[in-house]
Amino acid sequence: MAGTLKRLFTHLFTADARGLFPTSAMERIAAAIDVGETCHAGEVCFAVESSLHWRDVLRGVQARARAEDAFARLRVWDTAANNGVLVYLLLADHRIEIVADRGLAPFVSAEQWRRVCELMEGRLRAGEHADGVVAGIEAVGDLLAEHFPQEPGAPDEDELPDQPVFL
Repeated sequence: MAGTLKRLFTHLFTADARGLFPTSAMERIAAAIDVGETCHAGEVCFAVESSLHWRDVLRGVQARARAEDAFARLRVWDTAANNGVLVYLLLADHRIEIVADRGLAPFVSAEQWRRVCELMEGRLRAGEHADGVVAGIEAVGDLLAEHFPQEPGAPDEDELPDQPVFL
């Protein structure tokens, strides 16, 4: 119960993500997604959520469940090759979750995704919010390029928006 109360207070008093990710930071993240997608045929989305509603905290909703929900709501699964990836950040819990669609999931191990998360976590802890997310987006792009390289001369069809999302 004490852990739930502590988490509840953390979620109630976490500042709005827009303070850590102003427009200029979100533009840098969108640009990193756009550049990465010239090297691979996948689709990358970034979503950040400041905190959960107090009812969700009391119900025990975790970051992974929220990431999977965001993956569906943002329609990251809606790509021809089923190779969309969502990078999700829940600030109140200091959690990063990566959700990959079924076309990519067999090729990238949980450990590889964990390394991307750890790369981002280190930069975020250092206060380098935009740089941390950009580094994570680039690492996701490297994994996508390995398994879904952009074919020379093939059009780079943007199936999903590159613009990051505040949830």
